[in-house]
Amino acid sequence: MFGKKESTNVKITSMLGAGAELQGDFINDGSARIDGTVNGDVRIKGMLILGSTGKISGNVEAESAVLGGEVLGNVLAPEKAELTDTARVLGDVTTKTIVIDENAVFQGRCNMNPNLTGEADGPQAAQRAVAVSVPEEKTIAEKMRDVLQKDAADGVSEKNRSEKEGAF
Repeated sequence: MFGKKESTNVKITSMLGAGAELQGDFINDGSARIDGTVNGDVRIKGMLILGSTGKISGNVEAESAVLGGEVLGNVLAPEKAELTDTARVLGDVTTKTIVIDENAVFQGRCNMNPNLTGEADGPQAAQRAVAVSVPEEKTIAEKMRDVLQKDAADGVSEKNRSEKEGAF
């Protein structure tokens, strides 16, 4: 009603049914639906659909994920992660877009930085951010002057910067 619904046709190439239990990693080159239990990591190249009866005790990697069951581990879904109202995610989520329905349980951190690929990049990203940051004792005017000087050295004009900022 308020948001734009995507109409996507996902071809499920693998399925783990309700009541089935897998001890070990679940790896699939296509999209998959899990309604059973996986005690291990899940790595999917396409979309992962975790049904309301599904449970994963391990880390999840998929292009996008619709989670309706329980995940006890970190989730890496570069495109999109959706937690339905029956979802229970206890771990960190790294994604570009996240949707969390009312009544979903999410206990962890959410990283929506598209330059990061997972938890292992966290410390390096923090170091990069610190390395490029301007010391706190500088005033806003000094910081702005530094940015303009750097842009001038890089050949970026005020007009180009405005056009780039307007693109977002």
